[in-house]
Amino acid sequence: MISTVSTHHVGTTMNRAKQSWASSEATRASMRANKGRDTKPELALRRAVYALGLRYRVSRRPVKSIRRTADLVFMGAKVAVFLDGCFWHGCPTHHTAAATNADYWQRKLQTNRARDAETNRLLEAEGWQVIRIWEHEDTDEAATRVAAAVRTRRGPSRQAAPQETGPK
Repeated sequence: MISTVSTHHVGTTMNRAKQSWASSEATRASMRANKGRDTKPELALRRAVYALGLRYRVSRRPVKSIRRTADLVFMGAKVAVFLDGCFWHGCPTHHTAAATNADYWQRKLQTNRARDAETNRLLEAEGWQVIRIWEHEDTDEAATRVAAAVRTRRGPSRQAAPQETGPK
């Protein structure tokens, strides 16, 4: 499939043809609509972790020199949380092989898994704890696991005080 890409130069617009990896226009539109952050599972996890009194950075590189972005980052505790999609990261429980363009998706999945393993290794070498959560995991259980790791790494003197909610 061929798509047109517009590039803007001073005072002109040039169109050039670019070969798309998508097997159809519908597939291309569907894949382009996938969000890189703020997905429903990610928002639910963030709400649950926040409700446990923890504060974090969103969609940030834990280590500036490593080109990897974690979904939640606890800088002081050096905990990086990745919420992995079942399709994109090959969940052993829910992943199903694509019927269309199967070779492309098989290579894509292998590349994603290899990058995940490399990310874990690079961050752990820098003293970070990496937590990987599948999108289908129970949100409250995942948040509790994150909170336990953060609190353990912070130590007793840096425990977050419970946050009050509602009017006084």
